[in-house]
Amino acid sequence: MIDPKIIKERPEIIRKMLSDRHVSFDLDLMLSLDSKRREMITKTDDLRKLKNNMGGDIAAKKKSGQNAESLITEMQKVSQELQKLESDQVKTEQEFDKLVMTLPNLIHESVPIGIDDSANVVIKNWGVVPKFDFVIKDHIDISRELGLVDLERAAKTAGARFYYLKNNLVRLNQALIHFALDFLTEKQYGLIQPPYMINRNSMEGAIIADDFENVIYKVQDEDLFLIGTSEHSIAAMHSDEILEGKDLPIRYAGVSPCFRKEAGAHGRDQKGIFRVHQFEKVEQYVFARPEESWSEHEKMLAIAEEFYQKLEIPYRVMLLSSGDLGKVSAKTYDIEAWMAGQNSYREIVSCSNCLDFQTRRLKIRFRDKTNEQTQYLHSLNSTLVATTRTLVAIIENFQTKDGHISVPKPLQKYLEANII
Repeated sequence: MIDPKIIKERPEIIRKMLSDRHVSFDLDLMLSLDSKRREMITKTDDLRKLKNNMGGDIAAKKKSGQNAESLITEMQKVSQELQKLESDQVKTEQEFDKLVMTLPNLIHESVPIGIDDSANVVIKNWGVVPKFDFVIKDHIDISRELGLVDLERAAKTAGARFYYLKNNLVRLNQALIHFALDFLTEKQYGLIQPPYMINRNSMEGAIIADDFENVIYKVQDEDLFLIGTSEHSIAAMHSDEILEGKDLPIRYAGVSPCFRKEAGAHGRDQKGIFRVHQFEKVEQYVFARPEESWSEHEKMLAIAEEFYQKLEIPYRVMLLSSGDLGKVSAKTYDIEAWMAGQNSYREIVSCSNCLDFQTRRLKIRFRDKTNEQTQYLHSLNSTLVATTRTLVAIIENFQTKDGHISVPKPLQKYLEANII
């Protein structure tokens, strides 16, 4: 949620943001509703004061033995007018709130302006793209030949884009999780395993629910959704709380399964384990002071980069354009890993600063002293590892001539093996 003062006093900033994002939004209606509700607030306050004053006058007249019938009649009319106005005000407030909850976040000045991902900017490249002296395969063929994935039986059991991991790929998947948790523990992150379901109120605090509702799974006849990422559960964990300034920044490492419909998947992504309905993910989530959030954003990106450098997976860092930016984020970096079997870079990390967009919706504030005015925190999130996508990068980049997979060095101690 954007600061209401900006909506009221600087609507031109909102209009430019919507134009830069190429988002369709009825800003004029929202501004009209905002003006209307403010007028109603003033008028209802005036009518309440008038009603209270008239009540006092009636009491005084009755006490002195005077006839107060005409004043009582007049007060009844004021009461009826007030009742109607309060009812109209509630409807206007609801209409305004519904609209403002779908308004995207502001954009940082460093974000490139463009209509879609074609305007994304390469910030850096790391690592050497592997070269092979044999005909390489993609992860689908390699994993099938080694008996590591069963897609056919998963399709029979659950449908398309599900999978059975088997044998040493199960252990490699778990190794990635253990390595990620150990890695973030060394960085002083607190470990969190959140609820795997979230209610609508909490979800709407973390995201624009209308945009995300078609992406995640709803539990029938329950006010619950399966989480699409631990980010949403962790964001809502401190809702309606005032945190202590001395504890900031608060850094969480969330580990959870993630469930997504992935309705937009097409082509070869419909097979294999790159784009799937369920996967495990370790997530960075940080609550920071407003003046520190941009430095925290860079730290989170650096941590994610270090993780993939240790795994020796070549990657590039992308700065997303305004047209490719998620609506909750003010600025997002993606890390795209090289996938040798696909001869391309593919997204494996998304690192975003959401400013106070989530914390305003969730009412998460902080203060340094008890008698001090509270401030809204800034919230940031970044993938550390979405295991299935990283498995694809490992399988394809570390394939050997004899059809096996070399295990990245940091993971070998968890598998007690250096080849699969």
